[in-house]
Amino acid sequence: MVDVSSTEATVVFRPRRIRWVAGATAVAVVVLFTVLSFGLHGSTGDTMGRFQRGDQGAMIGLGVLIGLGILAFTRPRVIADAAGVQVRNVIGGYELPWTAVRAVRFDRNSPWATLEMLDDDTVPVHALQAVDKEYAVEGVRALRALHSAATS
Repeated sequence: MVDVSSTEATVVFRPRRIRWVAGATAVAVVVLFTVLSFGLHGSTGDTMGRFQRGDQGAMIGLGVLIGLGILAFTRPRVIADAAGVQVRNVIGGYELPWTAVRAVRFDRNSPWATLEMLDDDTVPVHALQAVDKEYAVEGVRALRALHSAATS
């Protein structure tokens, strides 16, 4: 459990399960493309061309790029303290003061937590995902405690 009773408390949460899944998948993709690249030799099937070493290198490079794209799913993070909350999602991020946040929500059947804003907008918090179960609940409780302390 995270202690947020101190006014100087800073909490940081990152998703857990997606980091393992994305890491293993990225490695598997790079290995697969590397293995496939060794099959690129000889004729292209017609008499017009032949596979070269550059084609093998390009296939490995493509695997690395796809692997890096998969690793982008490990990017989410939320950092919160008494002043506000910083949310970094797969694409984009937000830095918000607690005074702009109405509530921290984690609805049933929701894939991740959300911040409900005063202007009725919502900000997804991909760092707190339902698949992380108790870790995500702990994160939501910590954010709610900081929000409550800052707005009271």
